[in-house]
Amino acid sequence: MAMTDDDIKQAEARMAAERSHAHATAARYNRRNNRVIVSLHTGLELALPPHLVEGLADATPDALSEIEISPSGLGLRWPQLDADLYVPAFLEGQFGSKAWMARQLGAAGGKSRSPAKSNAARANGLKGGRPRKKQG
Repeated sequence: MAMTDDDIKQAEARMAAERSHAHATAARYNRRNNRVIVSLHTGLELALPPHLVEGLADATPDALSEIEISPSGLGLRWPQLDADLYVPAFLEGQFGSKAWMARQLGAAGGKSRSPAKSNAARANGLKGGRPRKKQG
């Protein structure tokens, strides 16, 4: 498939539009603080704990130290872990896939303790608790 001048101009325009987003210029792992430090083109540096990012929770310091930045600066990659982080999503507070994020939120919600949750659990217990699953 041959590329035309118009194809190249469209690709350059798409790249310029993507470059308008914040992008990473450097990334490193700080062993002492157990944080991934991401430097953005704006001069802002952000630190995040690895356990918040999908695929990094159980990683060794050596694996976390090897970080690649995509040519556009929009992606971070940990090749030893086969894990990726999209920088614009990271800035919006998304540290993994939708399914992974939903599991994290569900786990946090299940651990929460509030008077309302305690009262509901007591009320359900007085009704005989959770119904048993029927053997199919």
